[in-house]
Amino acid sequence: MAHVKQFLAGLELDIRSTVALFAGAVACLVGGLVVLARAVDGHLDAGKKIQRARKLRDGSLEKAEKAVLHYKNLHPKMDSSLILSLSLAELTSKLQDGLLRPEDLFYSYMEKAIEVNKKLNCCTSILLESFEHLKTLDPNDRGLLYGVPVSIKENMAYKNYDSSCGVVVNLGRPAERDSVIVQVLKRQGAIPFVKTNISQSMLSYECSNVIYGPTVNPHNLQKTSGGSSGGEGALIGGGGSILGIGSDLGGSVRIPAAFCGICGFKPTVGRLSKLGTSTLCPGQKSVSTTAGPLAKDVDSLALCMQALLCDHMFALDPTVPPVPFNVQMYKSAKPLRIGYMESDGFTQPTPSMTRSLREVRALLEQAGHTLVPYNPLRIKDNFELTTKGVFADGGANLLQKLKGGPLDPSLKLQVYPFYLPCWLRKTLSFLMRPLSPRGSSLLKASTGVGSVSELWKQHSAVEDYIHETLAEWRRCNIDVLLCPMFGPAYNFFHCGRLPFPLFYTAIYNLLNFPAGVVPVSTVTAEDEEELRHYKGLFQDFWDKLFKKALSGGRGLPMAVQCVARPWQDELCLRFMKEVEELVKQSRMKRLQAD
Repeated sequence: MAHVKQFLAGLELDIRSTVALFAGAVACLVGGLVVLARAVDGHLDAGKKIQRARKLRDGSLEKAEKAVLHYKNLHPKMDSSLILSLSLAELTSKLQDGLLRPEDLFYSYMEKAIEVNKKLNCCTSILLESFEHLKTLDPNDRGLLYGVPVSIKENMAYKNYDSSCGVVVNLGRPAERDSVIVQVLKRQGAIPFVKTNISQSMLSYECSNVIYGPTVNPHNLQKTSGGSSGGEGALIGGGGSILGIGSDLGGSVRIPAAFCGICGFKPTVGRLSKLGTSTLCPGQKSVSTTAGPLAKDVDSLALCMQALLCDHMFALDPTVPPVPFNVQMYKSAKPLRIGYMESDGFTQPTPSMTRSLREVRALLEQAGHTLVPYNPLRIKDNFELTTKGVFADGGANLLQKLKGGPLDPSLKLQVYPFYLPCWLRKTLSFLMRPLSPRGSSLLKASTGVGSVSELWKQHSAVEDYIHETLAEWRRCNIDVLLCPMFGPAYNFFHCGRLPFPLFYTAIYNLLNFPAGVVPVSTVTAEDEEELRHYKGLFQDFWDKLFKKALSGGRGLPMAVQCVARPWQDELCLRFMKEVEELVKQSRMKRLQAD
């Protein structure tokens, strides 16, 4: 009997264990199904959000196209081609004098923007309110930008429109009010009329996202327009806008401007209001972002800055220093002492970069300016400080924002390392050091700062670097700096794999120096031939990839970069204007000689 009881007790225990195991398995299965269901629901929800955003964009384009056709039927004598051929200075002069109707200008650029978008995919929405805004313009209150249609980057708040930053999780959250910059543009008589495309997360310099797709280059459809303000670069470069507003964290205004053959300017951070300008990493202070204008010429950039730096902006955002635009500094003809930098010591310039820079240096010397050799300080430290600053959290916030939808192909290789735990990144960095010093440094810097104490050290190190650089400028006794702008425009899917050239532009975000780009030449057949023999400073994977990214660039625009010290934005623009004029004069002489 005792044996039977023991047997029954054991059987009961086995049954309970089996039931427990079965229940656990069922619980795991149910839990897995719940997670899977949430993931599926999340992707379905993301799909619906994307579909809705695209539908809204397509609807706005369709309505705008009908409105343009209606206006043209009513005004058959309107000469759009003549209007589109005029510079911003010529247009504003005619508008101020009453020689050009704002309506004719508006509809000419609206039509052109729609046409360019069909080719380049550079617009995320037509701002349909602009049609009503046009009707409310007061001819008795003509601001500096009276009647000028202006394009704005997608992350600029415009009431009732999304500022998604290219991520699905931010869709369906329309702005409650206009950004300060949009409000000031309107006060100055401008008409914001279109929002333009960006890179997913705005942390890549290739313009593509899963919501609106990739934007292509107006000079070669097989090339990227650059990013993250790539929609602005493409739209203006393609002739669909006369003036645009982008934002710049590591070159996001300057890169698309250079790739698309136009001018772009990054002011000193704090010179323009940030209120209403979205970013994926708010609160990040080591490398700050700023809004900046893009246009076909430097005078347009200067006019935009002059219009924005007004009492209305200073009242709307009292954190902005009330310093108006210094017209006298911009128009000065005083000879300059110009620092001249051929390489940052981290990425060897391509033949077209070197040639373009040397041609501009020769023109500046012939014009009576003094050129002084200059080398950036501690470029490896700058690289690590910049990367650690932008990704101080190890990329956690970026991954959180990307959870709401699929990952754009252009961003995948850039983002994948952030999915690895920091300890593993540090270990891999150590193992990579002998084979790839640059890759090792990048991986280590991507782990961020780790603690509040380390964050304070990071901020202190950035301040030290800024003051050391300012001391070096004083030692060299230079007013401004001429340096390369990497290019030409890349082949697709290379930007996310090539972080190192970015430090030609990102260093001035870290330093908070105003910087701009001016197109100066195009890639020649000789440049392409020399590129075949390009080795790079490290002769590693990234140097080979850089060469591959730039191949097939004959005829594409090349730019140089102009830099000044903090708060000397007008001097930077004056230097850019000097370069632009000298290049223009040189071209005229060559044409006359031919």
